Amino acid sequence: MKKLLAITNARVLGGASSLLLEGDRIAAVGGDIPADAEKLDARGAHIAPGIVDLGVFSVDKRACIAGGITRVALMPDQNPVLDEPGIVQRAALAAKPDLWVHPLAAATRGLSGAELGEYAMMRKAGARAVATGRGWIADSGVMMKVMTYAASLGMTLITHAEDAGLVGAAVATASETATRLGLASAPAEAEALAIARDVMLAELTGVRLHFRKVTTAKGLDIVRMAKSKGLPVTCGIGPSDLFLTETATNGSRSCALLPPPLRSEADRQACLGAVRDSTIDVLSSAHDPRGPEAKRLPFADADPGAAGAETLLALSLGLVRDGIISLERLFELLALNPSRLLGVDSGRLEVGAPADLLFFDPETPWQIDATKFVGQAGNTPFDRLPVQGRVLKTMKGGRALA
Repeated sequence: MKKLLAITNARVLGGASSLLLEGDRIAAVGGDIPADAEKLDARGAHIAPGIVDLGVFSVDKRACIAGGITRVALMPDQNPVLDEPGIVQRAALAAKPDLWVHPLAAATRGLSGAELGEYAMMRKAGARAVATGRGWIADSGVMMKVMTYAASLGMTLITHAEDAGLVGAAVATASETATRLGLASAPAEAEALAIARDVMLAELTGVRLHFRKVTTAKGLDIVRMAKSKGLPVTCGIGPSDLFLTETATNGSRSCALLPPPLRSEADRQACLGAVRDSTIDVLSSAHDPRGPEAKRLPFADADPGAAGAETLLALSLGLVRDGIISLERLFELLALNPSRLLGVDSGRLEVGAPADLLFFDPETPWQIDATKFVGQAGNTPFDRLPVQGRVLKTMKGGRALA
């Protein structure tokens, strides 16, 4: 007989005050507590589904547990690239049972943008979607083949949205800031151009298309148009694009070197509006920890990316405090919608759902300190920022994680 665990004195997302777990599943939400159940006093903590982080670049188990993340979709940009079934299978098993890793199959071999991978075989090995990685597939003929193959398997295609021909070696968005700092830059329109092409190809092929990050007003307008036509197009964003602008690169701060580069204040406001009106479907950390040897370099020579798993919840809760979205909507963006895109049973607090839970206090104040991160690295553009909202406990399959 499976063990019963009753979590009491809780503030469960949706309004209940208790959860009953049976083994690794939710047996009841609210209601009477069986006399033979072991009891866990939540001490007034909020309980929500564990976060499903769509599009991380590293399996960083400690950072994920600290951030309330119970599942990650791993980008194919690994060493070696996730372009063979055996490599995909190893990645899927990398962190069990504490963290579920859902590999994303490389759209092309070696992420070269040329030869397609064997998606069907990689799906059998554990791949949950197909992704182009950090880059954009410039050849429209290849991209159409990628979409056609993914659509035939019912797999979502996750793509990076920047026209490579315009971006080149740019490390910043074209602006006064980039000019003053002497940084190679590209127009923000590079994003909209990439999105427009891929949306048209998605309409031809019928593929489920997800843009991992859309960060400009023009790009978001094209996504809105695609959705208004009923196309299966979705998009995501990260906290850096919602709370920072290109001015964060002042002083050539390499922790603010991100892909895509930070945008203007007008684009940031457009992104907040897109969260409010549901144009944006997913919030993710884009967790990409980089050590000091990769970041303590001149801005243009440093590696792009930032550690984001440990700060994702606290930063995202700012959207709730600012009245942009409700707490329930926040966890649709953090957990339910990513689960649906990946086709995994997660992201909901319902009878029969996995007992993947996040205990948190949305009011606890703290200051982000990169030197105190528990993950692989602490490179973050939010270092020293005061925030509110602390993860208290992460549970995977009904089991508390340390």
